Amino acid sequence: MGDIKRTPLAELHEKHGAKMVDFAGWWMPVQFKGLKEEHLLVREKVGLFDVSHMGEIRVKGPQSLPTIQWLLSNDASVLTKGKAQYTLLTNHEGGIVDDLIVYCIEPEEDYLLCVNAANIEKDFQWILENNKGADITNESEDWAQIAIQGPKGVELTSAVFGEDLSSIESFSFAAKTFAGVETWVARTGYTGEDGFEVFVPKAQAAELWTALLEKGAPMGVEPIGLGARDTLRTEKKYPLYGHEINDSTNPYEAGLGWVTKVNAKDFVGKSKIVEQKEQGLARKLVGFKMLDRGIARQGYQLLSFDNKELGEVTSGTPSPSLNENIGIGYVLKEYAELGTEILVQVRARQLKAQVVQTPFVK
Repeated sequence: MGDIKRTPLAELHEKHGAKMVDFAGWWMPVQFKGLKEEHLLVREKVGLFDVSHMGEIRVKGPQSLPTIQWLLSNDASVLTKGKAQYTLLTNHEGGIVDDLIVYCIEPEEDYLLCVNAANIEKDFQWILENNKGADITNESEDWAQIAIQGPKGVELTSAVFGEDLSSIESFSFAAKTFAGVETWVARTGYTGEDGFEVFVPKAQAAELWTALLEKGAPMGVEPIGLGARDTLRTEKKYPLYGHEINDSTNPYEAGLGWVTKVNAKDFVGKSKIVEQKEQGLARKLVGFKMLDRGIARQGYQLLSFDNKELGEVTSGTPSPSLNENIGIGYVLKEYAELGTEILVQVRARQLKAQVVQTPFVK
């Protein structure tokens, strides 16, 4: 398997019978019992995700906030201790280096950036190159991360930690002790369901995973693979780096203007982002459902009924929650209105689809 990396939980996944794949250079479970079953379990009960492949970059010192404000599109100055924020790492051309969550451990002194697994080295180098004098460390090797997602996620995590964690608000986190070590319990998520992500030192990850499975057995908890993680986030139209966003995506065309605080501060690429918006962005990210039978996949062309090229599919899947085939993609702005019918080029066939309201699942 060459240089493929293993999370501290990989051995447990293999024992559990997971189908393992190479994902962004990591040996990860794509599914355990089956994608649809795992997906619905998260929507109805609670599932566990190994997200230890995600990266953690620490930004500390008196220049931490100026550095973060320069690097990120959202306004981190509003974050108080224990608060988190979804944001974008932007480049000089106004594109997106990565999307991430910034955690405020101590205002103006200490922040943690949780970045995408495939982008850890790229992000770290970019942050170092654009540093404003902060102390920057790549802590990705120190941490494991477990996501507990679903309607029973808060109940399960509280049971394992031996205290009621429901007071941790959305996009907040708190330091909590497990097995004698400090962990961070964060209430963000990538499924659209309630629950927590626990940042745990690698040495204690297997113990925490096992405790969650044991305590959660009466709640119907199961381990969940990356396959269901992808279908869950697609139903919510949450962007995935390398699909909906990349180094040439303008945040506004991706529907991410809400985390692009151009009036609050200056940041890398701001002038380009604003300039492109003012000139008029040609395309827009939309959600669509298939009207004809067929599945839209990333890279498939989107066309008008007079064969005009509109853009392409960024993500597509059968939706386990809706029993319909859904997709996300970029289209020319004039075709982005709700109800607009378009065509998806699925191999030799052109299949009808319709632009719909998102998120697909409320």
